[in-house]
Amino acid sequence: MTLLLFILILGVIILIHEGGHFFFAKKMGVYVYEFAIGMGPRIWSRKSKKDETVYSIRLIPIGGFVSLAGEEVEDDKNVPKEKKLQSKKPWQRFLIMFFGPGSNFISAILILFAIGLFWGAPSMDPILSHVTKDSRAYEAGLRKEDRILEINGHKISTLDDISLYIAVDQHKKATTFKVKQKDGDIETIKVNPEKVEKDGEVTYRYGIEMASKPSYGLIPALEYTFKKTGALFKQMFKTIEYLITGSIRVKQLSGPVGIYSIVGEQSKGGLSSILYLIAFLSINVGFINLLPIPAFDGGHILFIIIEKIKGSPVKPETENMIHTIGLFLLMALMLYITFQDILRLF
Repeated sequence: MTLLLFILILGVIILIHEGGHFFFAKKMGVYVYEFAIGMGPRIWSRKSKKDETVYSIRLIPIGGFVSLAGEEVEDDKNVPKEKKLQSKKPWQRFLIMFFGPGSNFISAILILFAIGLFWGAPSMDPILSHVTKDSRAYEAGLRKEDRILEINGHKISTLDDISLYIAVDQHKKATTFKVKQKDGDIETIKVNPEKVEKDGEVTYRYGIEMASKPSYGLIPALEYTFKKTGALFKQMFKTIEYLITGSIRVKQLSGPVGIYSIVGEQSKGGLSSILYLIAFLSINVGFINLLPIPAFDGGHILFIIIEKIKGSPVKPETENMIHTIGLFLLMALMLYITFQDILRLF
């Protein structure tokens, strides 16, 4: 069941992403050779009677693509020039490239809104719901209903911020919490978390919990959607920042194997947990694809911006070579991350 759910979740996210590219490519009059979900050899395909496109499902349920005329250097003489990608105006190409990630963002926002509306909207206020007695946090002075204002000098706006800044804490010294207590007093409290080693993995236990009761109705659902979306984007920006500064190492990232493990855990929480995972992964996929890196959608958008600045397009051969090199480097990174995921399983 976990494997089927894993394939289904990835399939939905890829379908949304590639569907965004496909929809805008068609709207802009670009000839689409194939719309594929998955990679590797085809296991099912059908050619549309209405247009030229082949719709297919491929063997490896990771990734997908929309194959557009004019995307490659080779010139297809059978396709009219006006239906090739490179013949389109920069703003048209921008929309085609952007709305892969953009579709992921829109779907995530709609899913989060549905969760808040039908299952209740949890408060995002950074207030501790429980502090375990005799824990390091309790001994230091943290209490239930304390509102966290800062962690190690970082401003805290939501519950997600607490998890984020605790996760990236190097734990070389005590974690500093600035809190507003229930009586209104503001205190600075330093906590030395308990170091726990299990199966070769090191974690740090504080003894705090951050659950909240859900509120129901349209307004709470909208508020939750707005705050949760902002918190997830903040996590992505901070993750990239900490990767650059070294606070997070590449080996700590997760790939498909890591996602598979998460799917198994999330499925225990029911449909709302699975939907949240789809929203979370959609924002991750969309954000990463918008990074200005060759082979990503953001890399293609970068070349469109360069074209607008210099007044002429980069040579297709040059752009294609750069994207190809980027793709090989990306595959190498994915293999490394997958290897690290496998090591964590054993």
